[in-house]
Amino acid sequence: MKLPIAFLLLALFAVMGLTTTPLKQIIVSYPNDTPTSVLDEAKDAIRKAGGIIEHEFSLIRGFVAKVSSKAIDEVKALGSKNNVLVEEDQTVHINSS
Repeated sequence: MKLPIAFLLLALFAVMGLTTTPLKQIIVSYPNDTPTSVLDEAKDAIRKAGGIIEHEFSLIRGFVAKVSSKAIDEVKALGSKNNVLVEEDQTVHINSS
């Protein structure tokens, strides 16, 4: 009797894993005069959407997060009055090779 229940749980977890939206790693930055409450609001929106704050910067007003596409749109909308810059985190090379 335990084997069918375990199989059902395994199948359920597999389906849940297939239906989750992929997360993108982004960098979110704001001008230096942006209030802390604006950053906190954006981070809360990311967490509520199932995203993860990976790193918070200390020299600039910003952070790195893994988020869904829906959360990216929400962060852009929340920060539109504060000139938010949202860009996909990617590797940068100094030469073409």
